[in-house]
Amino acid sequence: MAAIRPRSSVSAWQPSVPGIAEVFHARFTEHAYPAHVHDTWALMILDGGRVDFALDGERHGVGVSDRVILLPPGVSHDGRTVTEAGFRKRVLYLDASVLPERLTGAAVDTPLLADAALRERVHGLHLALAERDPFEAQSRLAFVRERLHRWLAGRAAEGPVRGSRSAAAPGARVAVRLRELLDARVPEGITLAQAAAELGYPHPTHLIRSFTAAYGLPPHAYLTGRRVALARRLLLAGARPAEAAVAAGFYDQAHLTRHFGRHVGISPARFARSGRL
Repeated sequence: MAAIRPRSSVSAWQPSVPGIAEVFHARFTEHAYPAHVHDTWALMILDGGRVDFALDGERHGVGVSDRVILLPPGVSHDGRTVTEAGFRKRVLYLDASVLPERLTGAAVDTPLLADAALRERVHGLHLALAERDPFEAQSRLAFVRERLHRWLAGRAAEGPVRGSRSAAAPGARVAVRLRELLDARVPEGITLAQAAAELGYPHPTHLIRSFTAAYGLPPHAYLTGRRVALARRLLLAGARPAEAAVAAGFYDQAHLTRHFGRHVGISPARFARSGRL
């Protein structure tokens, strides 16, 4: 008889700790994230299994070890299970008060940090967060931040580093302007015709090609990812799935559920309940 795979599970919450936007613990037996971006840093450790991901077009693989995964904001990445056992991970989403965006290039160059001391500090921070002890968590976050800066600041000062493709891609300026438009109108959205007219480009296809070349995913996928990110914040703040769907720019709850499952790995309702456990 075939072995029964354990069910995927998620626990997520917004701690009362400045600098940490979200804590996310998950076990996935089979999941593939689509290409997307975050507006925060994602600091991850693996507790089981292996994961494969692409960051800015370059693939990486990692299993349980002393390595810490750091994904910078605004840079396209995906992720997927590698073995039948899946993987278990703990993630902290950190804002710019912990790590400034000027360190993005160094993080793209070195997303896997082989540092046993850093991993232990991140583990200790997760324990404090799970105990809902904000004072201890703030103290532990300070030491995590110190170690991350030690890794990244020196590399950023060494000279040219490979950053996200947006800096060198043809049409980068119009891609940045389109991204600013999308970021400013996440719930309400904008049509390609409106964006082309506002940016002074007669052919919307040029916008799509420029954006995809710069950021590694088309504008509609980028906007969907931003809407999912907004929905998860609303859900953790107490909104019901139907309310979060409309507030984040989805047509209805079913529309949110379809995209949320692809991006987060579980349904909006289960995600919301995980934050109240």
